[in-house]
Amino acid sequence: MPQIPPNRWSLSHWGTAFAFRGGTAGLMMDPRRIVVLAAVALLAFSTGMAAASPAKPKPAVAPAAPPPPPPEPLPPPKIYLFRGAMGPIFSTGMDRLSEKLTQAGFSADVYEFTICRWIGDRAISSYKEEPAPIVLIGHSMGGLCSVVISEMAAKENIPISLVITIDPAHATGDVPLNVERFINIFLSDSVLGGGDVVTKPGYRGHYASYDLKENARVSHINIEKSDDIHRQILDMVTQLSRIPAQTQADAVPLRYLVPAGTLVELWDSGVRLPVRRGDTMASIAAANRVPLWSLAQSNSLPESAPLTPGQSIIVPRHLTPPEPAAAMATPNRR
Repeated sequence: MPQIPPNRWSLSHWGTAFAFRGGTAGLMMDPRRIVVLAAVALLAFSTGMAAASPAKPKPAVAPAAPPPPPPEPLPPPKIYLFRGAMGPIFSTGMDRLSEKLTQAGFSADVYEFTICRWIGDRAISSYKEEPAPIVLIGHSMGGLCSVVISEMAAKENIPISLVITIDPAHATGDVPLNVERFINIFLSDSVLGGGDVVTKPGYRGHYASYDLKENARVSHINIEKSDDIHRQILDMVTQLSRIPAQTQADAVPLRYLVPAGTLVELWDSGVRLPVRRGDTMASIAAANRVPLWSLAQSNSLPESAPLTPGQSIIVPRHLTPPEPAAAMATPNRR
């Protein structure tokens, strides 16, 4: 029998040696031993061959894809404000708003509506040279101008981040599809303004309309001077540069007749939420920090309407969740 180095002995070698050491005589004397030894030798040989076979390499696991980088913050918006007719006399609130935005570090200039298209061409050229969110805010005929510039930008495939019209003229056109957020604050019974601006068919952005006709303290010539509205506009513009582009598929348009004696809270659209067991109109309003009247109006329901679990409720929302300090304020009745 060939000599096998000691370190090369394996189970197959020992099995073979065991079979041969029995000798011929032993095999002939006990035939059963032939079967047993043959089985042992075969098992030992098979085991040795398996041990000698190289292990199959495991398939390489593809490295996990790195997470996508966080979206880069948008550059600060460029803000264009427009006065109405006889603006230096009747639209001075736009100048005050422009000063507040400028003091906050924004590029905010105020113009007469009579040079609307010229300013529109400048805004479009500026965007093409250095893209930045565009914000248009106008009072009276300035509101009409804001929509006109939006239409000019739509023809150039340029988005408008935010348009706010304050008691725009009746002749104001529909909101074009390139406007991402549109807010109209108006007096439906106003002769000088009163533009109830709606959107073009197929509009998918954020839309909110606020009719203040029940507020006896508000008129066409002071509606743009509200410090509370100025504060909220400043908050909204500040948030624009801090958020990525929002999905608009779930944005629900809002239309409100604001009750008398109530200050306006500028939501930009609504969102549908499912009713849970035990929810009421009042509890949903409290949980989302919105007034009960807004929930009733956006859902065309009484404030005490019973709710069913799974039912869909439209809740007004801000560009981002409001801070507690920005919650709805009520006028002092003393």
